[in-house]
Amino acid sequence: MRDYQGKTALITGGTSGIGLATAKMLVAGGARVAVTGRDPRVIEAARHALGEGALVLASDTSKLADVDALAATVKSRFGGLDLLFVNAGIGRFSPLEAVTEAHWDETFAVNTKGAFFTVQRVAPLLRSGGAVVLTTSIADETGMPSASVYAASKAALRSLARTLAAELLPRGVRVNAISPGPIDTPILGKTGLPQEAITAFLTQVTEANPMKRVGTPDEVARAVLFLAFEATYTTGAELLVDGGVTQL
Repeated sequence: MRDYQGKTALITGGTSGIGLATAKMLVAGGARVAVTGRDPRVIEAARHALGEGALVLASDTSKLADVDALAATVKSRFGGLDLLFVNAGIGRFSPLEAVTEAHWDETFAVNTKGAFFTVQRVAPLLRSGGAVVLTTSIADETGMPSASVYAASKAALRSLARTLAAELLPRGVRVNAISPGPIDTPILGKTGLPQEAITAFLTQVTEANPMKRVGTPDEVARAVLFLAFEATYTTGAELLVDGGVTQL
């Protein structure tokens, strides 16, 4: 187990899936961690799962007032940060003809605008030697039917990883992105697709994947922590955690 004693981290979207798995590893290693979520039931479950080693907060990344309040709370409780993991995101899938303006606005408000302003507001808290990790997706480089809006929001985030890396480098802060392939997380149940479509999707991606399986949140979390604390000569990069599906 890695030793994260003395480290502090903020994980948006940290109450379930990849974010929660990352928070558990940090807490187990002795770090002080703050995580955010929006669903009260999921927030309460995360509090129970993480225990006293974590600060679990209700915060909506698409609302700048919430982002400002989050930054103020983290500054008050932690002082500074070693890691900002911008993981909050949503996935709504619709064919071209069914996409609405509301669908577009909500997706970009959370996945892109919220991510950008979270980095902007929290960056002053990052210590020299600290890191930002953004969650993108293999959808930002593959043409997935019905994923046009989601993919575009993640492609924008991939671009931000590069420009934010350039801007924060003079402060001694690295910025990288983690790009998960199909991962077994609760987000699959929030896509707006019926259960039979989700089952068919999982069957299809499992067969198409070189490893013949979907990934686990723990596998992505280990990659996040590698970028955060071990990849000290890496910035502006996107690390694929996808079983090889985009490469083989």
